[in-house]
Parts: sequence; structure tokens; C-alpha cells
Amino acid sequence: MSTGTERIEMKKEGAPPAFHHSNGSVHPVILPDSPEEVPQTPGEYELTEMTSIPDRGDQDNERPDMVVLDCRANAKGQREEDALLENASQSNESDDTSTDQSPVPPAPLKETSFSIGLQVLFPFLLAGFGTVAAGMVLDIVQHWTVFTEVTEVFILVPALLGLKGNLEMTLASRLSTAANIGQMDTAKDMWKMIMGNLALIQVQATVVGFLASIAAVIFGWIPEGNFKIGHAVLLCASSVATAFIASLLLGLIMIGVIIASRKVGINPDNVATPIAASLGDLITLALLAGISTGLYKELEFNDYANPMVCAFFVALTPIWVLIARRIPSTREVLYSGWEPVIIAMAISSVGGLILDKTVSNPNFAGMAVFTPVINGVGGNLVAVQASRISTYLHMNALPIAEPNPAPRKCPTPWSSFFGSGVNSRSARVLFLLVAPGHLVFLYTINSMQGGHTTLTSVFIAFYLAAALLQVVILLYLADWMVNWMWRRGMDPDNFSIPYLTALGDLLGTGFLALCFHILWLIGDRDTDVGD
Repeated sequence: MSTGTERIEMKKEGAPPAFHHSNGSVHPVILPDSPEEVPQTPGEYELTEMTSIPDRGDQDNERPDMVVLDCRANAKGQREEDALLENASQSNESDDTSTDQSPVPPAPLKETSFSIGLQVLFPFLLAGFGTVAAGMVLDIVQHWTVFTEVTEVFILVPALLGLKGNLEMTLASRLSTAANIGQMDTAKDMWKMIMGNLALIQVQATVVGFLASIAAVIFGWIPEGNFKIGHAVLLCASSVATAFIASLLLGLIMIGVIIASRKVGINPDNVATPIAASLGDLITLALLAGISTGLYKELEFNDYANPMVCAFFVALTPIWVLIARRIPSTREVLYSGWEPVIIAMAISSVGGLILDKTVSNPNFAGMAVFTPVINGVGGNLVAVQASRISTYLHMNALPIAEPNPAPRKCPTPWSSFFGSGVNSRSARVLFLLVAPGHLVFLYTINSMQGGHTTLTSVFIAFYLAAALLQVVILLYLADWMVNWMWRRGMDPDNFSIPYLTALGDLLGTGFLALCFHILWLIGDRDTDVGD
């Protein structure tokens, strides 16, 4: 489509000429009376807008009318084009960023710090209490037989809990952006988006669960040098089944949350990702403990149960692939969205190795109850920020994958947290939620007599320092990573959140383990640790 140009086409004899303008606006105009007045150079016609069309009854004085034809693309075609752009299509046909080519993008939501905080606060607390419940569950199940006999299950914990960042939060961010830019306004488009994304996360969950079990086997085998085929198959079956079932349940919950948010006028970016985490950790950890325990008992009586479970879920994968391929919005992610998910799983598995080696030591068994909390809070807040920045880029129609991107300096912590833009404002709000939120969660754990650690002032100071440092690093990385990916043609909705939440797992587990080691060295220890 041309930009800012006009052309005149003469229809068959006796019909008025048609005036096509690239922006598709309609302006009835009149040609001059005499041929001498008509300029011969294209593009020099003087157009006169009229409020009404002249009476055509007098054929003797009839002058040919010139009519601008509406050349706007239909809504379906525009939605398909936006979907391709949103999923980081590298096609050269989409490089034309002219404002005349597409409708005017919707204006960004006008949000103050108070409105951002008000919308984020309830989902943040809900997600935090979900991680507290997950921590209480992990504190209990760490003493179960399957966790003591097959300690590699601990390596699976951050990797599978990280699926909420790799899959569910990515799904929530993708659907939030689609809802905000109008790709889910009609029932047909909404159901296509839902079915494609559900099928996509089932494929990803099965593959990631299988790879996470391989990573757990490798990380567990290398330090000890002891490999048991029965334990390896148990890890594979438990991981794949947990990932599949948890992703299906959480995916359905996410879809309901986003649709409800749009109906009540709440920005889905502020509520979808925290709610994904509120139930994500608890559901995933409960499933992992229950499934692994059941399959571990089957090892004594049935050697075929674990391989059959693996084969069943893997056999379903081609069906989900076929469904995801039929939807344009998920086809691109199906082919190109594996790198962040797999790398994020590997990063989370390193955090799982730290958890395994720390919790296995009776002196640091108290760390288990706090691990899902510190990892979950950091992941929730950075996912909200990454989703908001991505939506901001989409809604402002900033060109994705510029042909010659101008070099941009790496953002400074000052610009990320103290700038005047809406993204800096949200970063400040999210950071200010960290300390009060963790104090509430620590008090809740203490009130429920969870864990094996007394909440001394020294412990709380070290814990809050670790949590604040974790979130500062994650929010700064989100500002840099989302914009960096956008300029290079990678849709941040699909690429940034898996990396950021995986880094949150690694940083949170590492900082927490460091806190427990330091507290042990300075003498702030409990006599009931491990009881």
C-alpha cells in the first residue's frame, strides 16, 4: 500500500472516476467544468470537499463525480496481521511501519501509581499466600520417603514450579496483550486464541517436563556417580505428568481471569500473572508430591507403571501440535518459542540443585518453607513488570525489529526506577510492595508454626535484604531485556518472562541459601532445626 499518495481510475464508460486515497477516507469532490482546467500532471488535482452530493436529475448539466472508495483492510485481515506482528514474525512484508497502513493504535491506559498499586496489591497478596501454602507443603513433604530416598525430586521442584513463569505467566502475558489490543473482542477470535494457546502450553509442558527430568537425573548423578534406572524413569513419569496436569488446570484458570478482567475494566496485566502464581506453586507442588509418591510405591509391585505414564503423555503431544499449528497466533511460537522455555528450565534446575544440596543438610532443613515464597514473590513482581512493558510497546505501535535499530544505551538503575515514564512508576510501586509483603508472609508462616526456623530480628533482616536485592536485580533486568528483545524482533511476551522468572528462582534460592549459611556461621541457629 502506498503512503500519502492518490490515484484516479476511470471505470467503464459512463461511470464516474474513482479517487483512491491511501488512508481510505471518503470525500465526495467535483471535477472542473472544462478540460482545460484539469491539470495533466498526476497528483495535482484540486479537491473540494462537499457536504452533499449534487442532484443528478439534470443530465445535461451533469458533471462526473469523483468518489473515494474505502480501502481499509477488513477487521479479520488486520487482526491476522497484528497477530503475526505480535508473535515476532520476521517477514519482510511487515516491515512497512507507515501510520497509513493500519488503524490508529489504542491509547495506552492512563494509570497513576495509586491505581497500579491498588490493582496489583490484591493479586500480589493472593499469590503470596499461595506461595506460603506451597512452602508449607514443601516443608512437610521434604520428609516423605520419596524425597528422602530419591533426593533428585528436589531438583525438579524449582523447574516445575518455574513452569508458571515459562508457560502460564507467558500465556497470561500473551493473552493480556491480545485482549488489550483488541484481538479477543469477538467470540470467534477469542476462542481461536484460547484453543491455540491451550494446545501450545500442553506441548511445551510435556517437553519441558521430560527435559527437566533428564536435567534432574544428570545433576543428581554427576556429584554422586550413582545412576538407578528405576529412579530415572520415576523422575520422568512424575515430571511429565505433573507438568501436563498443572499446565492444563492453570491455563484454564488464566483464561477465565483475563476474560473476567476485561469485563470489569481491570488491566489484565496487573492481575493475571500474580493469580497464575497464586495457585501455580501450590497445585504444582501438591501434584508433584502426590504423583511421585504414588509412582514410587508402584516401583515395588509394577515395573511397567512408570514407563506407561511417560508413554501416555508423550503420545498426546502430536494432537496438541496439530491444534496449535492451525491457529496463526500460536504457530510462530510453536516453531520459535522453545529456546527461552528450555534455557529457563535449565536455569531453574541449577536453582534446584542448590535447593537439593542445602535442604538435604539437616542444619538447613528450615530453608524449604521459605524457598517457594522468596522465589514466587520475585517471579510474580517481575512478570507483572515485563508484561506491562511489553503491552506498552504493543499499544504504542512501536516498530518491532526495526531494519536499522538505533543504538540505545543500556538503561541505568536511575532511569529504570526514578524515570518519569509509566514503566518506571510501576517499577517503584512493585519494589515498594516487597518488604511489607514478605513481612506479612513471614508472620503468616510463623503463626501457622511452619518451618524449622525461629523468626529472629537477625534472620528477618538477612531475609529481607536477600528479597529486596533479588527484586531490584529482576526489575532492572526486565527493563533492559524487554526493550532489547523488542528491538531485535523477539516478542517479549514469549521470550522475556521465562528468562526472568528462572533467574528469579536462581537468585532467590542462591541468596536464601547464602543467608542460612551466614546465619549458621554467626551463631543465629535453632536447636530444633530439622525436627
